[in-house]
Amino acid sequence: MEIADLTPAERRVRLAFPRGEGVDFRQDPEGGDRTIRAEVLRALLLGVAPADGEIAGLKVWGARITGELDLMYATVEHPVRLRECHFEQAPNLYGAQLRQVVLQDSELPGLNAGSARFEGVLRLTCSRITGPVRLAGSRIAGAFFANGTELGDPALAGDGAGDGGADGSAHGEPVLQLNHADIGTDVWAPDLVAHGQVRMNGATVAGEVNLDHARLSLPGGTALHAETLTVGTDLRAYRLCARGRVNLRGARIGGQLNLSRATLSNPGGDALRASSCVAGELWLREAEPVEGAVNLRRAQFDVLHVPPGAWPRTVKLDGLTYRSLVPHLPAAERLPVLGRDDAGYVPHSYEQLAGAYRAIGDEAAARTVQLEKLRRHRGTLPWYARAWGYLQDAAVGYGFRPMRATGWLSALLLTGTVAFALERPQPLKAGEAPDFNPVFYTLDLLLPIIDFGQERAFAPEGAQQWLSYLLVVMGWILATTVVAGISRSLSRQ
Repeated sequence: MEIADLTPAERRVRLAFPRGEGVDFRQDPEGGDRTIRAEVLRALLLGVAPADGEIAGLKVWGARITGELDLMYATVEHPVRLRECHFEQAPNLYGAQLRQVVLQDSELPGLNAGSARFEGVLRLTCSRITGPVRLAGSRIAGAFFANGTELGDPALAGDGAGDGGADGSAHGEPVLQLNHADIGTDVWAPDLVAHGQVRMNGATVAGEVNLDHARLSLPGGTALHAETLTVGTDLRAYRLCARGRVNLRGARIGGQLNLSRATLSNPGGDALRASSCVAGELWLREAEPVEGAVNLRRAQFDVLHVPPGAWPRTVKLDGLTYRSLVPHLPAAERLPVLGRDDAGYVPHSYEQLAGAYRAIGDEAAARTVQLEKLRRHRGTLPWYARAWGYLQDAAVGYGFRPMRATGWLSALLLTGTVAFALERPQPLKAGEAPDFNPVFYTLDLLLPIIDFGQERAFAPEGAQQWLSYLLVVMGWILATTVVAGISRSLSRQ
């Protein structure tokens, strides 16, 4: 078309563009013409020079834009600001090079800006976008803003059933694609509402990802798909509400992964998958109990701020490493979580928890964890090994309760002393036996190595003989369990 073939509304935009002035159609009387053809905007952006001494720019409020704004592979030197506009078709910015694009408070059926380059920011703040926003492979030198934006169609997101596939593809195309995008500063999307999948696989964000108060909904699928995401500072998701899996497998987060007061729900599957994730801190402080499994296998955190009440019924923690746990709680409150592991008995989880307590000097809690580890391990052994384990546990708590041996020894010593004092055994050789001492005679029976000369000099009969057998057997059991416990303690040190 000729640039002169313009409607009154288009002519206003044409006159304002070279001087970078704004045109506000919201102030027009009711029924005024607000329609602008997308091809007119394209012609302005690609073919109109700025006025002398002015900086050209497209600044429009409240327009209705018909047709497709096709800037595919174009180089646009002017800023684009279209606020409170209604787009008939999704703009096509694929592969384009642009300065700054603002589509704020607008309604769009979608946006295709895959592989595009933005020298400034891309702002979709408070917009309503019913179709997919494609930013895969894009590069944004500034920030990407989607705060208060609503993405997707609630009717198409559905209630879901099944796992929705590994990437949620069974539920249709993601409503926001940022996979392999390169963001120079932040992804700023608090209060984002997404009726469908938000995909950020392989994206790099130099600053912060902010999803505070966001609502992501893809029941039965993956609501947030952010495998191998790299974030320079924090991934904030304070009060995030996610219906569907949050997948952060292999993500690298320089600061906090903050899910404080979040609500994560994916019944029958992983609600949070952060396996092989590396972050400074993981926060689930004051979060609702997770509905679905939490998978932190092979993840690495400096600080794990997860109260016991936030953990779900099923966890996957094999290979999880952390330096400290917050808040500091007794071991008895932390141990039940390890018993919910999907893999059953996982030795590494107990060693890691014991190490965290030992690192802050709480040796008593560390011993409690080690004892519980051996008890759980006992359940995986054959019957004869389990029987020996029960004996070690009852006698000395596998070496972690050494005072139990003193108690057993004292009880047996008292029993034997009283029994042999009431009825002394007969000497084997009259006139050659030493004076009988019931205390040392009982000790001679109980202690396998020490010899006080009493046991060899006297021969009990009847019930006393059976009591002596019992004392000898119990003495060997106590000695063996004590030695096993000491060896186990020394090997840990």
